[in-house]
Amino acid sequence: MSGLFQSIGRKVLFTFDPEDAHGMSIKALKTGLVPSCASTKDPALRVEIAGLKFPNPLGMAAGYDKNAEVPDALLKLGFGFAEIGTLTPLAQSGNPKPRIFRLVEDNAVINRLGFNNEGHEAAFQRLSSRKNHPGIVGVNIGANKDSADRVADYVAGIRKFHTLASYFTVNISSPNTPGLRDLQARDSLKELLGKVLEARDEVAAQSGARRSVFLKIAPDLPDASLDNIAAEVGLHPLDGLIISNTTLSRTGLRSAKNTAEAGGLSGAPIFTRSTIVLAKMRQRVGPDLPIIGVGGIDSAKTAIAKIRAGADLVQLYTSMIYRGPGLAAEIIKDMSAALKRDGVSNIAELRDRDVAEWAVKDIPA
Repeated sequence: MSGLFQSIGRKVLFTFDPEDAHGMSIKALKTGLVPSCASTKDPALRVEIAGLKFPNPLGMAAGYDKNAEVPDALLKLGFGFAEIGTLTPLAQSGNPKPRIFRLVEDNAVINRLGFNNEGHEAAFQRLSSRKNHPGIVGVNIGANKDSADRVADYVAGIRKFHTLASYFTVNISSPNTPGLRDLQARDSLKELLGKVLEARDEVAAQSGARRSVFLKIAPDLPDASLDNIAAEVGLHPLDGLIISNTTLSRTGLRSAKNTAEAGGLSGAPIFTRSTIVLAKMRQRVGPDLPIIGVGGIDSAKTAIAKIRAGADLVQLYTSMIYRGPGLAAEIIKDMSAALKRDGVSNIAELRDRDVAEWAVKDIPA
């Protein structure tokens, strides 16, 4: 399917504005126009972390299904898990359009969407309707742009979705909400993690169901900031990290158009940067804290490279724009074949094999 999409489907979709094309893809999944993919069910790909059993390590990253419209359709494409959002308590329109830009020569995208979403209540209703469906669906939570208390917005997300989320992602790393990344500073992070995890533990005591919480950080942090985040994370019962969000860097781009647009860059060019940050954080937090690696994954080779650099699970999004809806199943099939070829009984055996090699590298400018 990936090859067919690249030869026909991509040409059609790329005649539309990127945001319009995204909306069309959501509608296609909702209506069943995109068929399910017969995904590889290989026990060697199963991963168990943070109290969850993943059928395979490949997930759909947040940002695609912002409003929880198609999580089950995504799982049917072969993903081992799907993450919806980012969700803010109140609906907000985000930044002015146009706000998504393709960098075709780089297989990349720049976006400055700004947490556009329909708010907690709309997503809550949709997730409630699939409450008894199988499959791991994470909820990515954020803060409204004009919020008077951003930490309270994250706490509200925990309280609203604790019965529906398989896990939570606390997103403080989008570059498109002014001041949001300031929450990565140590004092701010201390307050945020303290209140979010306290709320998680309160609702867990009431409901009897404890949800794991991951923290999603940026790929543009210097070593000193990584030190501070790792130190603060070690003081809280956080369940994992997601590394990383989009980058503000424009290093090494080939595209002639759109490279000067403001916003976060995602796709193939971010692979090296995000993988270096991943390995550096793995060294800092040690072997026990789960990490989800994101950034530039477009094949089994790049997915396995992330795992070897310290990730337990991986996520993609931008590469599906360029490769089509069959990409997840293709990657899973190729990962399974790679494990068989190399005599690896479980994907977890590969984790951390290349951490030192990646961590010693300098983060690109």
